[in-house]
Amino acid sequence: MPRMTILTEAELRRLVPLDQDAVSCVENAFLALATKPVAMPPILRLDIPEHRGEVDVKTAYVPGLDGFAIKISPGFFDNPTLGLPSVNGLMVLLSARTGLVEAMLLDNGYLTDVRTAAAGAVAAKHLSRPDSSIAAVFGAGVQAALQLEALTLVRPIREARLWARDPARASAAAARLSDRLGIPVQAMAEGRAAVAGADIVVTTTPADAPILFADWLSPGQHVTAMGSDAEHKNELEPAVLARADLYVADSLKQVRRLGELHHAIAAGAVPADHAFPELGAVIAGQAPGRTSPDQITVCDLTGTGVQDTAIATLARGRALAANAGTVFDA
Repeated sequence: MPRMTILTEAELRRLVPLDQDAVSCVENAFLALATKPVAMPPILRLDIPEHRGEVDVKTAYVPGLDGFAIKISPGFFDNPTLGLPSVNGLMVLLSARTGLVEAMLLDNGYLTDVRTAAAGAVAAKHLSRPDSSIAAVFGAGVQAALQLEALTLVRPIREARLWARDPARASAAAARLSDRLGIPVQAMAEGRAAVAGADIVVTTTPADAPILFADWLSPGQHVTAMGSDAEHKNELEPAVLARADLYVADSLKQVRRLGELHHAIAAGAVPADHAFPELGAVIAGQAPGRTSPDQITVCDLTGTGVQDTAIATLARGRALAANAGTVFDA
């Protein structure tokens, strides 16, 4: 008789922390995207504008894995005013051989948070300077904190700056992160000041107008933009992509529709038909990454279904090893 395991957010938080295994899991997912015949359909998106809400459905099948995930990810960005988290949702893991449901991961968006932060670490690992030690993060929410924590797994971060539209939230987040990570984290009043002298800049907001500008950047910096995962979202001034010595996408087809590249093409800042490299190709050695300490590099992360299948597979494997979750006869 088929059996299904249900895992709660609390169980998944214990089983799948943001650690080197999570980073490696996502790195291997990007590698598979470049080297295997991965089946990854376009994102299914639903917008609910009157409540600043959106729902994304993502999935991917990776040859060699015995399961594939389907993720439902709502984001309702007025929720904090109601005392609720902005992001929630769940993942369903199905057998790649039979299609039967094997696990329900009731993570409320936690696994998405982990795999997104891990993707930021992978981007920094392959595109930032190895000696990068100062980070600037735009945003003061869950992902801002996780992106900074993820950077400390791959680079010798010794100092960080935080900028957000709400100065009080930025100050509170900076204090929490200083305590949590054991490094000085300073809330900055201006985005330009946060970027000045930083080695890595990460944008983590749902902004619909640019918050990072080309003339703020200096040679040698790396930028990871992960907030623009819908047509209307836009964190980077289009000129940032034109100024970059190297622009890398998580999925070129996807960023042409949803990412920062979408806006840069619309603004005429970059050619519409240019074949920019993907992160997986850089990892696989099929495309060059950073080739000089003075290059400005940009990575556009819109979130891919292959990351969701990878993190769900990791979660289920750890659950089986730990005999965790509640098992039902389906």
